[in-house]
Amino acid sequence: MAKFLMLGKYTSDAVKGISADRTKKIIGVIESAGGKIDSMHALLGLYDLAFIVDFPGAKDVIKASVAITKATDIGFITLPAITVEEFDKMTK
Repeated sequence: MAKFLMLGKYTSDAVKGISADRTKKIIGVIESAGGKIDSMHALLGLYDLAFIVDFPGAKDVIKASVAITKATDIGFITLPAITVEEFDKMTK
């Protein structure tokens, strides 16, 4: 499984739909696309949400990201992530 960072930004319509039920819906979309959530965070600043997730590959996380945006109107930027230890090994 590969790790990804999903950064979400609310639209004005997305803010209107904030609820625990919507969070459960997002979790279901991620899991149905083959993903696993490591953690979910609300943010202050440029982005409103940060999800750290594991997916089999890029196609799977793209599928989940698009499905979440369609269902919630929250736009996401999704980035692959590796640990600093992995990065250090790669750059030796």
